[in-house]
Amino acid sequence: MKSFRPYLIGFGIAVLFTIAAIRAMAWLRAHPEHDPTARFELAQPQGWATRRKLLALAGDDTACFAAFDRAGAGYERRAPMGEGACRASQRMILTGNAFVPTMQPANAAPGCAVTAAMALWTRDVVQPLAQKYFGQKVAKLENLGSYNCRKIAGRQAQSEHSTANAIDISAFVFADGTRVSLINDWDQGDRRSEFLHAVRDGSCDLFSTVLSPDYNRAHADHLHLDMAVRTAGWSVCR
Repeated sequence: MKSFRPYLIGFGIAVLFTIAAIRAMAWLRAHPEHDPTARFELAQPQGWATRRKLLALAGDDTACFAAFDRAGAGYERRAPMGEGACRASQRMILTGNAFVPTMQPANAAPGCAVTAAMALWTRDVVQPLAQKYFGQKVAKLENLGSYNCRKIAGRQAQSEHSTANAIDISAFVFADGTRVSLINDWDQGDRRSEFLHAVRDGSCDLFSTVLSPDYNRAHADHLHLDMAVRTAGWSVCR
């Protein structure tokens, strides 16, 4: 008589895999921040799929601005500018400081995907570290701009600034007026320096590229943050 044991074992394994798959899908529904197929929401905590979703927004203007609409964020969408490799269609300015501290100057208008990443960056990195090191919030972010149609210095590749898919942050101004800048405080060895290094390190889970004064002299006065979409999905944090 032929043994049914191998078939029963196979059936049991299939049942276990099915149960595991059902539970995994239920868990993902309850934790959409880990589900790459779930739409991006600004209110969600960071998860395994967060940066992947942010990168997808860099190529989907409609989905990106819809995320801000669902979150009730006030913003002004700026008209597209440039052509070809320098076409910037996602430029925006937040009209309140609920998601990102006041930008100074205010007309930087980074792309929507960068702005979305900055909103999570503010919530999960900048403000918690500001409370840890200074006991208060960051009120303003000084920046060196977002849009600049140019090549990467010393290379033939186009800069992410060419599409406003980047922002350069030069200083953090706290609620009491304390100003912490990259050019003056990066290597001081005090709490200002520790704060800046911690912000740089905390940025790497959100942005595709993070370049600091540790990278080269061209970045001595700012943090470069962008949402570059790379073929293999790799990121740069220096």
